[in-house]
Amino acid sequence: MKVGHHGEVTSVLGNVRRGNFSMSVYIFYIDGMLVDTGASRMLEDFKSFYQETPIDFVSITHPHEDHTGTAKWLQTELNIPVYIKKEAITGCKVEADLPLYRKRIWGGREPFSPWPFGETIESMNHSYELIHTPGHEKNHMALFDKGHGRLFSGDLFIHPKPKVIMEDESVPVMIRSIRNILQFDFQEMYCQHAGYIQDGKSAMRKKLSYLEGLSEQVQMLYKKGFTIEEINGTLFPDVPVIVPHSGYEYDSKHMIRSIIEEM
Repeated sequence: MKVGHHGEVTSVLGNVRRGNFSMSVYIFYIDGMLVDTGASRMLEDFKSFYQETPIDFVSITHPHEDHTGTAKWLQTELNIPVYIKKEAITGCKVEADLPLYRKRIWGGREPFSPWPFGETIESMNHSYELIHTPGHEKNHMALFDKGHGRLFSGDLFIHPKPKVIMEDESVPVMIRSIRNILQFDFQEMYCQHAGYIQDGKSAMRKKLSYLEGLSEQVQMLYKKGFTIEEINGTLFPDVPVIVPHSGYEYDSKHMIRSIIEEM
């Protein structure tokens, strides 16, 4: 666990490793609010931070297990209320049904009982607008503090030039969400995998430009008669380790397919 400070915001970085494969995730704390809870395999590392920090409530950006893995413990042991998009609540109340590789990396996710977000959520000194930003996950929410130009972006950003996505993600939906979020006047951004980004709006614009350019390339090649496999070999000749490790749930082909499906 690594703790950092960015003005009012405290970041806590957790890491999990399996063999030669590792992944990291951040949680953030500000003014009584915790944003996401990390993975269950991070609980022992996070416990001291949770017990020493005056957490009033938790805001969950989306229900993936690397963002909700310690929510059950926070509710049961510390009696802290947890909030999430209303439509995600039912799924949170049962144990997460995860592919084996995800369970091995992040650990399982026990049932918990969150409350629904309203249009805003407020801590003692801050008010956040809740912005629906699907693409990575259908119930994904970003938190925007207009008064301070601050965005908690969940997994909307992650990387400016993604090479793979999960099977149920969509590049066109992601593009629409990024275009939407860029209408808001934010500067600093807090991403659950990239961490603190000082010029968040610029970073988000770079991702949008990349995805738009990728979409144009895919559409052009598809119209020329290229198959998904041929487009994939042309645009993504190098296969990241996560592709076989995930049993191809993560794959560049999913990016291409999602673009073609909306042509």
